[in-house]
Amino acid sequence: MKNFIACLALAGMAQLAVAADAPASSPIINKVANCIGCHGIPGYKASFPEVYQVPMIGGQSAKYIESALQAYKKGERKHPTMRGIASSLSDQDIADVAAYYSQQK
Repeated sequence: MKNFIACLALAGMAQLAVAADAPASSPIINKVANCIGCHGIPGYKASFPEVYQVPMIGGQSAKYIESALQAYKKGERKHPTMRGIASSLSDQDIADVAAYYSQQK
């Protein structure tokens, strides 16, 4: 339970950091909200479906991020959480998220 609460607190802090980079009224904030909880925490490790190091995606190439999200959406990449998130995104959402994260450091 302590780990869960700590993760929620860290996710909240990560959301504040992202919000500082974009205006509060910016629609990109809504599009990246699902990403922040895992990819916005340095050194974060997820435990579903197995324990693994979650990569930081800020600064990655937009083309790479877009390609990865499309592969999750199509089921070519296997990760249930990422597939669920990518499946909920339109092609434009994916392009917007990829462009946003490619400009992050």
